[in-house]
Amino acid sequence: MKRVVWALLGMVLLSGWAVADMPPGYKLVLQTENFPPYNFATNGGNYAKESDADGISIRIVQEIFKRSGIDYSITLKFPWDRIYNKAKDKSGYGVFSMVRNDEREALFKWVGPLAPDEWVFFAREDSEIQLTALQGAKNYTVGGYKGDALTEYLQGEGLQVEAAAADHLNAKKLQDGKIDLWAANSFSGLFLANQQGVTGIKQVLTFDKVDLYLGLNKETPDGVVNALQAALDSMREDGMLETIITGYLK
Repeated sequence: MKRVVWALLGMVLLSGWAVADMPPGYKLVLQTENFPPYNFATNGGNYAKESDADGISIRIVQEIFKRSGIDYSITLKFPWDRIYNKAKDKSGYGVFSMVRNDEREALFKWVGPLAPDEWVFFAREDSEIQLTALQGAKNYTVGGYKGDALTEYLQGEGLQVEAAAADHLNAKKLQDGKIDLWAANSFSGLFLANQQGVTGIKQVLTFDKVDLYLGLNKETPDGVVNALQAALDSMREDGMLETIITGYLK
């Protein structure tokens, strides 16, 4: 109980300092993509305002900003490259859910981790492919999507990846035999396949476990970043973070 009290007190103090330190009318513009179950449009499309968006990270980010008292907006848009570069290049912008890796580390200020992420290969249910290590996938046609950290990671490991414009396209490509393996998040892959009416796929290898973050433009005031992080830490301490995550993964 004491840990919870101190975490909440720290959040209040930091958020109060951040608000006092911010310019009048300060507001963060947050953008995300269709990446269920972390963030998705409730109508299944690739554009949504906050009222029509849902998911693990959406709920977590909403609670972070509620606790910190910082004004914000959330829009779900497509493609990923565009919203990623907007947050990287324009003050007052942020993007989520994003893997924090060495290439991106110095490009953003970070709040997280928001939620865990497993990277896996899916194959067709009737496939005889068996993998025990990542390098075994070099013998097969792998599908990923453009601008995704997972795709970039595999390319850095020497794999040839056919990068689609959006990840949901890979579900159909796998079903139709246009790719042998689909490199995806374990949760979002199954969710997207279901959205596309694709069945009969199986997970053949889990090759990495990473965390997802909120990335903020480098010009974001440190007080704002600290207040947001303190709010997230308080959610972890009082159990709200776990409650949100498990609620979507049941």
